[in-house]
Amino acid sequence: MDIQLKRGLLDVCVLTAIKNEDSYGYKIIKDMKPYIDMSESTLYTILKRLESAKMLTVHTSEHGGRLRKYYHITNAGLNRIEEFKNKWREVMSIYQYVMKEEESNDKAWFS
Repeated sequence: MDIQLKRGLLDVCVLTAIKNEDSYGYKIIKDMKPYIDMSESTLYTILKRLESAKMLTVHTSEHGGRLRKYYHITNAGLNRIEEFKNKWREVMSIYQYVMKEEESNDKAWFS
């Protein structure tokens, strides 16, 4: 998969993981695990990039006697998810066209 495409997909996955509630690193990885396998180092690189792009903010809170970083999605992050959804509709339309052409060719081959 193209590295830029994968990077964009992972960014949106992380934003989606914190869309409904603030979360912390381990929980983000755990929530995403059924869909995508991501290392901690990859996640924290993405979180830093998203924070720099002002798509999320970070605050710390004590939990179990330790400080934990919580991530909160911003309006820019929510907008990024919506942009992704709109672009993905176009990608799916192209995919359907390509698959339709492939199916037509397969039928012609077996006729």
